[in-house]
Amino acid sequence: MDLFSNSINNGKLNKMNYIRKISVGANYKDAMHYIIDQSVLGGSYIICDIAQEEEGYSVWVKKDKESVKWKEFKNIPVVIEYNINLI
Repeated sequence: MDLFSNSINNGKLNKMNYIRKISVGANYKDAMHYIIDQSVLGGSYIICDIAQEEEGYSVWVKKDKESVKWKEFKNIPVVIEYNINLI
């Protein structure tokens, strides 16, 4: 299997968790940055997945064993940082 092949999971077009960080906004310096394992919402949730979808990107958060889509970005400038720890 190709390490970078796409898969579909819950309607998400995934890069198999190879996205490590997404920066959202026209100016990188002032952008909002979301990173896997980052604590959000007052520490009650952790970012567990950043997924490429058919028309943009989504950020998924996890609390206990439940994960939910938290944010979705369409038609807005983003910078994607991939996880290079493949092994």
